[in-house]
Amino acid sequence: MKTSNIRVRFAPSPTGFMHLGNVRSALINYLFARQKDGIFIIRIEDTDPERNVDPHATRILSDLAWLKLSFDEGPEKSGPYAPYFQSKRTALYTEALNTLKEKNVIYPCFCTTEELEKKRQRQLALKQPPRYDRACLTLPKEEVKARFERDMPFIWRFILDHTKTATFYDLAHKTMHFELKHFSDVPLTRQDGSFTFLFANFVDDVAMKITHVFRGEDHLTNTAVQVALYEVFEEEVPVFCHLPILGNVEGKKLSKRDFGFSLTDLQEAGFLPEAITNYLAIIGHSVPKEIMSAQEMIDSYNFDHLSATGQIKYDVEKLRWVNHQWIKGYDLDKLVELCRPFINKKLPMLSSWDHEKIKALLLPIKEELVTLKQSADLLTFIAERPTLDTTLLETYKLSNSKEALKKIIPQIASGSPETGVLALKALCKEHSFAVKDIYSLVRIALTGSAQGPAIHDLLGMLAPEEIKIRLENLVK
Repeated sequence: MKTSNIRVRFAPSPTGFMHLGNVRSALINYLFARQKDGIFIIRIEDTDPERNVDPHATRILSDLAWLKLSFDEGPEKSGPYAPYFQSKRTALYTEALNTLKEKNVIYPCFCTTEELEKKRQRQLALKQPPRYDRACLTLPKEEVKARFERDMPFIWRFILDHTKTATFYDLAHKTMHFELKHFSDVPLTRQDGSFTFLFANFVDDVAMKITHVFRGEDHLTNTAVQVALYEVFEEEVPVFCHLPILGNVEGKKLSKRDFGFSLTDLQEAGFLPEAITNYLAIIGHSVPKEIMSAQEMIDSYNFDHLSATGQIKYDVEKLRWVNHQWIKGYDLDKLVELCRPFINKKLPMLSSWDHEKIKALLLPIKEELVTLKQSADLLTFIAERPTLDTTLLETYKLSNSKEALKKIIPQIASGSPETGVLALKALCKEHSFAVKDIYSLVRIALTGSAQGPAIHDLLGMLAPEEIKIRLENLVK
C-alpha cells in the first residue's frame, strides 16, 4: 500500500443536503488523511445541472464545518489543483477527451434514450445481461460525418477492450478482478456536451494526484471502467476502498423515508456532531472502545482490517445511545448554549431567562437527555401548566390521599425543596401511603407525567406560587 504523499478526496454533488452515506464517506477520508499525515481534499461534483440545488456547495461546506471535518484543499481554500468545482474544470476534461480521440479509443453514439431502453428491455426479455450492443461503433465514417452535419445529438463512448481484465487493489476486498467483456462501452459525455460523473471523476483524480479513493460499495463496478481509463492514459491506479452501504432495519438501502437519512434530520433532532461521527466510525468496524474523541478515532481506526460486507445496518437506537453518552460527558455550561436554540424555539417564554436560570433547569434533567431537542420537551412543564389525566391519577390512588395532600400544600410549596420532601415523607408515614404513589401524584400535578425529575429537583425548578396553584388543581 502507498504510505507517502497520501492524497484523498471527498467529492459530493451539491444536492442541497448531506445524507449519512456522504457523511461516513467524508469521515473515513478525513480519518485516513489525518492518520497517515496526508492531504484531505474537497471537490464538488457539479457537472450535472439537474442536481445542482446548491451551486456554491454552501450547505455541504457548512455541514463539514459543523461536523469538524476540516479539509486541506477545496472550495474557499487555496490549493495547487484549483478550482475545486468540476463545472469550472471543463477544459481539463476536453483535453483528456481529445487525447482519447487521438488514441482512437472513443466513438460517437447517436442512439436515443428511447432506443437504448428498447434494446435493454429486449435483452432482459431474452434473459441476456443488458449491455450496449455497440451499434454506433461500426457506423461508416461517411454516415458519422453526415450525422454530425445534421447536428444529431450524440455522446462519446469509451471502447472497452473485451479481451482484458481490470485489476485493482481494494482495502476491504483486497485484489479485485473484473472481466471487461461484461461491461458496456461507457459514456464519457452527455448529449448536452457536459461530461459524465465517471469520466470527470477519473480525470480529476489523476490531475489531483489522488492516491486512495474511499467511496460507497455502489461504485465498485464503476472502478473497473476507470481502471481501464488509467491504463489507456498510462497513469498509476490508486488504492480503492469501497465502503459498505448503510441499510435500514429492514436491510434495504437507507432512503429519505428513514429518519436520520439526511444530516439535517439529525441536526434538527438535536444530535451532536461528535456523536454522529463517533457512531459512523464504530459501526461495521472493530474498535477498542465505543465512545471516542476525534483524535482517538484517528489513532485507533484500523484500515488494515476493513469489512468487505456490502451493507451495514444503520441503528438509530445505537446512535441515540452514543449521543446520550456524549451529552452526559458535556460540561453543563456548554450544554446550556447547545440546548438554548431548542428551548427558545419551543418555549419562547424562557428565551429571556439568563444562563444561570437555564443551567439550574438543565442540571436535574441532564442525565435523562438523549438529544438536545429533548431538553425543550422535558422543560415544557415549566412554561405550560399540565392538563391532568384523571385516569392516570387514579392509577396512583388520588381519591385515597386527596384530602391529606390538600392539608400539606403550604409546606410543599414553601420555597424550600427540603421542607417539601420532608412533608411528603411524613404524610406517607402517617397515613401508610406508598411513597411511589404520592411522589407520582405530585409529579403528575407539577409536570403532567408520572416520570421525570426527582421531587426535590422539581420543587426547585418551579416558583412556590406556581407549585401551589398546580397542587390545588390536583386536589380540587
